[in-house]
Amino acid sequence: MKFSKYYLTAFVSFLIWGFFSLALKPLKGYPSLDILFYRVFMCAAVMAVISLFVRVKVLKESVAAFREMPVTGKRQVAFLTLIGGVLLTANWFFFIYVMNHISVKAASFAYLVCPIMTTVIAFFVLDEKLSKWQWTAVMLSILSCILLSFNNISDILYSLIVAASYAFYLVSQRKNAGIDKFLVLTIQIIFSALLLLPFYPKYSAALPTEASFYILIILIAVVFTIIPLFMNLYALQGVTSSTMGILLYINPLMNFAIALFYFHEPINATQITAYSLILLSIIIFNERFIFGRRRTAVA
Repeated sequence: MKFSKYYLTAFVSFLIWGFFSLALKPLKGYPSLDILFYRVFMCAAVMAVISLFVRVKVLKESVAAFREMPVTGKRQVAFLTLIGGVLLTANWFFFIYVMNHISVKAASFAYLVCPIMTTVIAFFVLDEKLSKWQWTAVMLSILSCILLSFNNISDILYSLIVAASYAFYLVSQRKNAGIDKFLVLTIQIIFSALLLLPFYPKYSAALPTEASFYILIILIAVVFTIIPLFMNLYALQGVTSSTMGILLYINPLMNFAIALFYFHEPINATQITAYSLILLSIIIFNERFIFGRRRTAVA
């Protein structure tokens, strides 16, 4: 594949996400719901300012495009945008919970199976076809889930919830076309903030007084949410979705390595076998892109 600034941008965005646990783990003493509240509220505020004052031209063009859509198109865009906000909120909450209260490896596992789960869901929802090798990869990932469940099935269930929420988000957004993607994401996060706002007074803990909490929340909102998401949108202008899918694995692989070598989370032979099967399934699932690029380029 030809190296380009778009490829580099995509690589760096997933590299940034790979270090997310380093900013999130120090907040383990705070309730997961509080971390979600402040992350979403901070992201919503920053992205609203960007959309309203920095990207004014794009906002006007998107509003005009939405008005010109037929009624069915407007309804579809509105529904997919709002349901995307719900799924994104669920994914963030469960990811934070699993990262801080289950294990970093469980969170990493969620995003190892997420690309495969996304394709399986797309097979049933969008009628996208799978090759025999891709079905083999799916079976291997299921086998790895079974192996990991021997130790603690609740960990795997949480991981699958994280993966499923994001997989459904990706599948739903494939049909969400016609509006600027950054603006769609801004609306989804603002909608997420509005969904969470009524629960904040009752379910939030005491207002944090430590400056370190707010520094980490700002870091998570800007460095580990807005910047990599924006870089993803930029990268998609010059790289294929299959390339983005392969680069996506940088994130969980880095999380897994950090869990082992930095947080020193224990691992046994069964887990090593299961994660090895996941890596094998990733290679098999993407074999046409990994091993067939030269053939594709010649064609």
